[in-house]
Amino acid sequence: MDVITKFIDYATQLIASGGLVVGFILIVIESFIPILPLAVFVALNINAFGFFVGTCLSWTATCIGCYICYLLFYYLSDKITYKLLSNKTKERIQKGLKKFQNISLQGIVLIITLPFTPAFLINILAGIAKVRHEKFLLAILIGKVFMVIFWGYIGKSFIESISDIRAILYIVITLGIAYVISKIVGKKMNIE
Repeated sequence: MDVITKFIDYATQLIASGGLVVGFILIVIESFIPILPLAVFVALNINAFGFFVGTCLSWTATCIGCYICYLLFYYLSDKITYKLLSNKTKERIQKGLKKFQNISLQGIVLIITLPFTPAFLINILAGIAKVRHEKFLLAILIGKVFMVIFWGYIGKSFIESISDIRAILYIVITLGIAYVISKIVGKKMNIE
């Protein structure tokens, strides 16, 4: 435990000394590299800059990173991805992507809100499936708030979080709130 505490202190000091830019860039990069631990970066940002600033910084960075990743695949998937595949494979993939393209705003928000969902995969799928810009942007803006707050609140490993009844209740309540907000915003903005 002493090694972990020292690592957290060192990483927090490193991020704090680099200012908001370092914490921001780490989370934007995480949107492109799935093996980087978003939970750790969020926890370090909150540890370095306080709950409010760390949460706002992490939320802004992850939304921007996810949207940039989505845009890359949205605009480049036809030019690059499909050229590498056979026609038969393209047809099968397009059928699966049609289902994802037609997913509701609430569905995407719930997927994004789940703390253990790989954001990188959702960004790629939404981009390749040509999910509407407004729908995806709203989904990440709503869903990522709750996901970032979750990681800031929990700050534990996956196993510890799952074994803690408060964490499970928090996830269920968070998903419910995210669903209701996305339903209201989706109706007001006529996005489905």
